[in-house]
Order: sequence, then C-alpha cells, then structure tokens
Amino acid sequence: MQSISLQNAVFEGENTIYLLGEGAEGPLTLLDSGFDDQKIRAQVEDGLASVGYSVADIDQILLTHYHGDHAGLAGWIQQKSDATVRMHPTDAHLAAHESGAIQELRDRQESSFADWGMPEAKREELRAEFEREIDLSTGTLTVEPISDGETVRAGPYELTACHLPGHTAGHVGYLSSDERLLWGGDVLLPHYTPNIGGADVRLDDALATYLDTLAELVSLDLAAVWPGHRERIDDPSERAREIYHHHRDRTRHVVNVLREFGPLDTWSVSHRLFGELHEIHILHGPGEAHVHLEHLETHDVVSATDGVYALRDSDPDLDEFFPHFSTNPEANQ
Repeated sequence: MQSISLQNAVFEGENTIYLLGEGAEGPLTLLDSGFDDQKIRAQVEDGLASVGYSVADIDQILLTHYHGDHAGLAGWIQQKSDATVRMHPTDAHLAAHESGAIQELRDRQESSFADWGMPEAKREELRAEFEREIDLSTGTLTVEPISDGETVRAGPYELTACHLPGHTAGHVGYLSSDERLLWGGDVLLPHYTPNIGGADVRLDDALATYLDTLAELVSLDLAAVWPGHRERIDDPSERAREIYHHHRDRTRHVVNVLREFGPLDTWSVSHRLFGELHEIHILHGPGEAHVHLEHLETHDVVSATDGVYALRDSDPDLDEFFPHFSTNPEANQ
C-alpha cells in the first residue's frame, strides 16, 4: 500500500489518499481522491509515478464520502482511466453532483441557517465558501453503489464496506478483517474531532448516530486506521473513546452556557463555544452546537421554542445519554 499526501487548505489540513494493489493481483485501487485542482492533480500523478503507475492505470476508486476533499478528483481520474467508482448510495448522488441532489442539500442548509439564527452576513460568506468547494470538485462522475457489509477486492485486500454515519449520512470505511485495518476517511482523525452536524445537515440526531459509530469502531478492535487526513492512527479504540468523551464534555459545556447566559438560539450558543467564525467554520461551529442541543432536547434536558433553547434540567446526569463507555478510564479497558 502507498499513501499519498495532498495539500488541503480548506479543511483539516493535508489529505491522505491510498493506493492499494501495486505489484499484486486484484484491481489497482485508490481510496479517496482529494480536491480537484491543478496542484493536487500533479501531486496525485507524482505519487503514482513514484511507484511506477499513472492515472490511466487506476482500475477502481473507493470513496468514503461525498465531500470535495475526498471525492472531488474522482471524476477526473475516472475520465483518464475509466476506473470504476464505488461509494455508499446515500452520498453517491452528491459526489456525482446531480443537480437535484445539490439543490436539495442547499435548501436543507438554508433552512438550517434560519433555524440556527445565523446572521445574513455570515450566510453570504458561507455561500461563497460552498461555491469555492464546488469549484474543487469534478461534476462528471459515474458511481456504482456499495452497501454496508458488501465486500470488494482492492489489490491484495478483501475489503468490507462498513457504514459509519455521523460525519455524513453515507460515510463508509473499508475494513480488511484479516489485518484488522480500516481505511476510514473522516470517521476518525488523529488531531481533530470530525465535524458532526454542519458537515451534513441531512442527518437527524447526528450526535447519537455518531456516538453509535464510535462504539462500533471500538467493537471492531482494530489494529490501525488509515484516516483521510494526516497519519495512521495506531490505537483507534482509544482515539474513538477520546472523541466520544470529547462530545460528552462539549455537551456539558452547552449546558453550562445555557445555565450562565439563559435561553439562546444555536448561533449564540455556538458563539459562546467557539467565538467568531470564518469560512467553512461558519457551518461547522453552529452545526456542532445544534447537534448537542438536539441531543439534549431529545433527553428532555432542554426545551426549544422558535429556535431558542432553555434549560429544563440544569444538572443532568450525562451518563444516561452517553451510555457506551464509562467515564472511568479503567472501566473501558
């Protein structure tokens, strides 16, 4: 396997894509593709050339999710190579830039901005950011769906697609059971917590969904995860628990904000948590605040009236709705 690092000034630092199958039987496979711009195209070409291949040699592209920094270049590679592109059907129509799917997503986002209380000036800044991301994706892409539990050959590996929603509704990882390795996209990252809420507004109760995904990752007892950004994660179960408890702590911070400042809308809670936001973080900050407020509302800790959240229980027992792991580290061993 060959990892290829790509520039990314938009999201969580550099992207990492993976070439599987060099010198082996089975389809030569890229796992994710990166943004589509001239510099990244050159970096992909150089990375392939370093192990004796060209873009035209790619047989297959496996995508983890629809975001431009993971799927954007897939169309260009497919045009050069006639590679088969596979991903979960829930995200496929967005990666392929089907006009109706993109418009539906934009409509959902605009509705969320209104529900969150996002100021119009910030909405305008964010719309410009969306156009920038669209410009870093190739719109012509033919996708074959891959479903949870389906197996696919990638070079020497027999991979199982694992539906791991939360960051997006159709996010998948690709699991090699024999080696206990997962190519995980953005489900687990080494230095950042993957954004939940803003990253895909199509999910209902995205936080609960992602907490279940983190628990699933721990249950897989993986040896390592190859993420979509930066370096390999060598203790993925521990990292999954860290992120789980990060979200538990953030929920406590949301309760503290409402206790100190009274009833607030999502944008105001986000401001208290993250301060002034710019570029794509205008989406990610309130999106994450919202999913924590939504989780609290589901468990009757807060009530919502016209988008304004008020505490019903100022001292909730978070263990009741963060049930997967104990807060005692020794109990998680």
